[in-house]
Amino acid sequence: MMNLLVDRLTQQLGKPTQGLWGWLVNRFLEKKNRFLETNAVKLCDIQPDSVVLEVGFGPGLGLLEAAKCLTDPRGKLYGLDYSDYMHSVASRKLQPDIQTGKVTLFLGSVEHIPLEDSMVDRVFHCNCYYFWPDLRAGSKEIYRVMKPGGLMVTTLNLESLERVVGAGFLKDAQWPPETYMEALRDTGFVDVCMENKEVEGISFQAIFTTANKP
Repeated sequence: MMNLLVDRLTQQLGKPTQGLWGWLVNRFLEKKNRFLETNAVKLCDIQPDSVVLEVGFGPGLGLLEAAKCLTDPRGKLYGLDYSDYMHSVASRKLQPDIQTGKVTLFLGSVEHIPLEDSMVDRVFHCNCYYFWPDLRAGSKEIYRVMKPGGLMVTTLNLESLERVVGAGFLKDAQWPPETYMEALRDTGFVDVCMENKEVEGISFQAIFTTANKP
């Protein structure tokens, strides 16, 4: 019974659905991910006219932060998530910016990003890559849409992640940061590194990488 519960929660964390389970996961993400989302946006160094993509935007917390940075009309924000429920939740929050065209949200997989080649300056995601079906395919597709020299930032709390894995969650996921970083290098990213950060007494990790294109 416990294994079934753990499996169900893992599925919901990766792809929340409409209903009680999805609502609970949404509340959990609102509480636990806000700090990581906010700091991912800060570390991205988004400029007023940047073109930005968040992969796995969940309830839209990072999107709200990133949208504040885009004060130039040329600035655009894209979000991608494969949960219908999270797409609906985030769409309500971002509705004013969606109506003006500043923000566009896509429903789909990281393996098929509906953007043209070499158009994104900044990419960020938080507690996300563990749920990708194929790390290399996802990394390759992100690399495709990024401009030469574009920056991607991934934030996570490794201590919390290890506790979650130890409790039986994410048992089939490629969660170790080293595995993700190897996939980035294999698909053309350079300067891949993980740094320990601390903000307001809270520690977390940030993985940085750059799209190496001619």
